[in-house]
Amino acid sequence: MNPALELLVFLGTLLYAYAEALVKLLLPAKRKAVRGELVLVTGAARGLGRATAREFARHQSRLVLWDVEAHGLKETAAECEGLGASVHTFVVDCSKREEIYSAAEKTTRAFLPTMMNNNHGHIVTVASAAGHFVIPFMVAYCASKFAAVGFHKALTDELSSLGKDGIKTTCLCPVFINTGFVKNPSMRLGKILEVDEVVKALMEGILTNQKMVFVPSNQRFALLLERLLPERALNYLKKLTDVKFDAIVGHGSNQ
Repeated sequence: MNPALELLVFLGTLLYAYAEALVKLLLPAKRKAVRGELVLVTGAARGLGRATAREFARHQSRLVLWDVEAHGLKETAAECEGLGASVHTFVVDCSKREEIYSAAEKTTRAFLPTMMNNNHGHIVTVASAAGHFVIPFMVAYCASKFAAVGFHKALTDELSSLGKDGIKTTCLCPVFINTGFVKNPSMRLGKILEVDEVVKALMEGILTNQKMVFVPSNQRFALLLERLLPERALNYLKKLTDVKFDAIVGHGSNQ
């Protein structure tokens, strides 16, 4: 194609994309139904996993719950069954490939291949705002969350290239959550999130097929600023935000 013509096509596509985004912003998003859908929740024994399982139970989804902790998993299952959902539980250590495939043979048999054959499904990646913004003294954590965001983006693009438009993807990116994972977190701008408000935002993102869910949503603006502002100005903003914590302590009793 002629370069000048290609430029005109690009500009036309750009204008159309802006108009489409404006319409989506002004009109209420259409929500899909997940009643009767098979939903696998990993890390379901506590925290975000348990709260997400409860939310899908309220929508009458069919739940398959995984966790390495049997006792917490049993408690989550009882809560979800009390909400009227059908539940199957498996004690699975997701760091061990053989346990994942063993459990998969008893549930869904396979995950993404089955979704691709049916061109139907939804894959949720739990990342963090730390997958977009770096935080001092959390190098390993930030690196792992950047990887999670990258996985989501690459998978989304690959599914699109394969024409699998029936498989949706969502990536959750919250700031600090009150789960006990980080000891005494604080920030001057913003607040520490509660599990239920994060899960509410995640569920809205899933039902409306949002690709990236920031909690709070103003993180989108912060991401834009990071790409536009000079380094000195960004460093000053980070000082204003004043993110602090004592230590990363892992799963706390209040998670």
